[in-house]
Amino acid sequence: MAAAVETSPSLEILVREPEGYSIWNGPPFNNNNQPGIMLEKAPCTSAKFSEDGSRLMVTKSDSSTSVYDSRTLKEIRCFQIPNVAASALSPRGTYLQTFQKSTTPQEKNVVLWNIETGDPVYEQFQKNMTKATWPSIQFSSYEAVACRLATNEIQFFDAVDFSKGISHRLRIPGVAAVELSKAPGSHVAAFVPESKGSPASVQIYACGKELQSQPLARRSFFRCSTVQLNWNHGSTGLLVVVQSDVDKTNQSYYGESKLTYLTTDGTHEGLVPLRKEGPIHDVQWSYSGKEFAVVYGFMPASATVFDKKCKPLLELGSGPYNTIRWNPKGKFLCVAGFGNLPGDMAFWDLVDKKQLGTTRAECSVTSEWSYDGRYFMTATTAPRLQVDNCIKIFHHNGSLFFKKMFDKLFQADWKPESPDKFGEIAELIKSVDSMKVEETKPRGQGSTSKKTASANPPAQKPAAYRPPHAKNAATVQAELFGGSSAGEMSKNALRNKKKREKQKEKKATEAAAAADAT
Repeated sequence: MAAAVETSPSLEILVREPEGYSIWNGPPFNNNNQPGIMLEKAPCTSAKFSEDGSRLMVTKSDSSTSVYDSRTLKEIRCFQIPNVAASALSPRGTYLQTFQKSTTPQEKNVVLWNIETGDPVYEQFQKNMTKATWPSIQFSSYEAVACRLATNEIQFFDAVDFSKGISHRLRIPGVAAVELSKAPGSHVAAFVPESKGSPASVQIYACGKELQSQPLARRSFFRCSTVQLNWNHGSTGLLVVVQSDVDKTNQSYYGESKLTYLTTDGTHEGLVPLRKEGPIHDVQWSYSGKEFAVVYGFMPASATVFDKKCKPLLELGSGPYNTIRWNPKGKFLCVAGFGNLPGDMAFWDLVDKKQLGTTRAECSVTSEWSYDGRYFMTATTAPRLQVDNCIKIFHHNGSLFFKKMFDKLFQADWKPESPDKFGEIAELIKSVDSMKVEETKPRGQGSTSKKTASANPPAQKPAAYRPPHAKNAATVQAELFGGSSAGEMSKNALRNKKKREKQKEKKATEAAAAADAT
């Protein structure tokens, strides 16, 4: 086991600021507890690793997109693509997919490029881009299967040789969203919205042409506006979050949501048995694909871990939570409340079924475990938040390990690595603990994390109501085009704010005058 720890790859962190991106050495850091800089700041407008971490895609302000080898940080290929609106790497970094704003239907504005040769291998026209339709071509994790959503059908390709064109088609009238299972790419899930009184449905098909005569599983829904499709590792189970813009019970302004579970072998097709009413805040599969965790219900929300037969394994309590992050090694789990919640985090040991610690990371925008399972990183980033931008890294038990403030921070991501490349979590933790130098605490002071956890959160003013469709549209625009979903205060809102301030001043003046008169 010691050999496994020694040969484990080192962690790396991608950090993007207004001046550009840099790459840090991940923890454990040097004696000053500061990260080493592997790559100094380089100008860019966006940067992203491929799913397996082998490639790094960097978009620059001059409409050029460069792809680098993540190990050597040497440029493999630079593509000059004018008016590019979005770009994406295939999971293993073989292909680059780009979307350009098109002026005519004759112009093929979605192009798939072979990164090694620099040649386009597939081109097509796509009228617009949404979260449901980008990336246009989906790949399985090992790039063995590729498919795309088209009008009333799903088109499949030979992922090794796109020059063969479409290998076969799966006709599904009205299909609006598709999710290909990733590991392995053996199945595809399709969503068909409500139409002319017919209910919406989610259907699972095998990817093989000879196996597509009938869906392997199917579930219908009334009052369904959108769905989120979540495959597990192993491609045996699909979790479907069904969202409706209207709540018939009038308990929520933001509609209602349900969680449905379907299996490819047909053993389960129905709702996940949740013990509390309210929305589905977050759901995530474990890395093994044998369990999943859900945060659900009206605040304070509940969190539960289920096995793949939909039986509850562990209750994680309730609190101001809306986020689940499952440790890649499977032993630990973090349940947290970010966004408009105070940032409380609870860390759990799922093997020993006990809570390890609690802390808080206020105003966090992104959060993720390191791929070795030892650290948990949160980041407060622009444009969502323009102040107090920072990176925080916590130990697996919630104790604060590292914090760095920024004038403005756009992005902080771990470089992807396969969790299987790292040793067992217990051995990794022991190896890190043996490297620690004991810190001397000032007398009478406890740990920072305990103080943070025990502090009472300040009362927050409720946010103004926004219709679900407006909220979702702003979020999607921010994700796809890099804009801010927060937006500036409207003129009416500004005018109303000034009116309220004047009324307050008037009341205060009248009260003071009345007090003087008495």
